Amino acid sequence: MPERILIVEDERAIAEAVEYALKAEGFEVEAIDDGYAALAEARERPSDLLVLDLVLPGLSGVEVCRRLREESPVPILMLTAKDGEVDRVLGLEVGADDYVTKPFSMPELVARVRALLRRRKLDSREKTTKLQVGELELDLAKHEARLADEQVPLTAFELKLLALLAGEPGRVFSRREIMGHLWNSSYVADERACDLHVSNIRRKIERDPARPERLVTVRGSGYKLQPV
Repeated sequence: MPERILIVEDERAIAEAVEYALKAEGFEVEAIDDGYAALAEARERPSDLLVLDLVLPGLSGVEVCRRLREESPVPILMLTAKDGEVDRVLGLEVGADDYVTKPFSMPELVARVRALLRRRKLDSREKTTKLQVGELELDLAKHEARLADEQVPLTAFELKLLALLAGEPGRVFSRREIMGHLWNSSYVADERACDLHVSNIRRKIERDPARPERLVTVRGSGYKLQPV
């Protein structure tokens, strides 16, 4: 099921452009141009993320954000004016997660949306202690991995890497994403280190490491974990 995004923006041209860009990325999108209506919609049909303009008719975006944050942890991406520093600070203080400044590029907005959704999944995953993809089972609380009921000796880095991929089976993760997750940093000095970790893991979980079936390479993109 596609993730649902609610756009709250009273400038029609901006709302339509954002809606088009997000739908093109496979999201389910609803657009609303009024603060009170947006609050009612968010309560009746929970979304996975809000794209929220701060200047709205009816109820302001800041107030929408404040009220929603009291009820829900839904990620909120603010849209603000170029000179709206006070609004940006206020929006962040009442609970917004990130912002983009008008005029903005659609690739940047889409990237920030994906980053917030990914962070939400990671936060949820951190609360999950057990993951399973096919015959591969991970117990994060015990720092254990099992394959077909046989224990697999993994290093802490290897377990963390597998947990990242196992949280979204079938999704392709880039080397930069993987290494950034392992090091808890957006700066990655040598992405090739990712290949070394993957190679070591394959020797432990694949029948034939030279022809992997579980931890597979997507050429030019990265790696994904799939059930076997």
